[in-house]
Amino acid sequence: MTETSPRSAENGRAFLILHGWQNHRPVGHWQYWLADRLTDLGHEVAYPQLPEPDDPDLERWLAELDALLGELAGRRVTVVCHSLACLLWLHAVARDDVLSDPVDRVLLVAPPSPEFAREHEEIAEFAPPPLAPERLAAAASYTRLVSSDNDPYCPQGATTAYAEPLALPADVLTGEAHLNPDSGYGSWPSMLDWCLDPSPESYEKTPLARR
Repeated sequence: MTETSPRSAENGRAFLILHGWQNHRPVGHWQYWLADRLTDLGHEVAYPQLPEPDDPDLERWLAELDALLGELAGRRVTVVCHSLACLLWLHAVARDDVLSDPVDRVLLVAPPSPEFAREHEEIAEFAPPPLAPERLAAAASYTRLVSSDNDPYCPQGATTAYAEPLALPADVLTGEAHLNPDSGYGSWPSMLDWCLDPSPESYEKTPLARR
């Protein structure tokens, strides 16, 4: 799903929404809802179906990410990742051949833990590489983490696994599991509000709240 509008061209903003493992972009998912709302408001949105989501290949997903960012070159890009796409972004950040230019903002929503990835053959290669906070800072002007305190895909908590070692601001939502349709995340108004916030100075002051 990719939409372009005159308003997007005028304000130079674009949104790239990336799904996770086994996700076939169901209509009931908050990412689908978000893509629709942003498109309805006249923004340029890319919400692609990544190759073979049930048995993803890291190199193919990285190549797809590289191509998508190339198509959005010249815009202020906000990247919204859910689940496995968060680990995809971390791999892209660790590489020298994917992110040619920094994006404006990145939101990492409900990343699975490194241990969870390694325990599942289909996504073991997505287990995050060693990464310094400085590398993340160079890839985007602002990166934020959103997670739940009882995500079964990240039992130790994403704050411990990612936010603290990578020096990321984080919003931890209580009792919201994997922040997916099974958790009731179809619409997510505070997510839309965060995406629409036009001011880089206020990103830090705009936490993500529950649906």
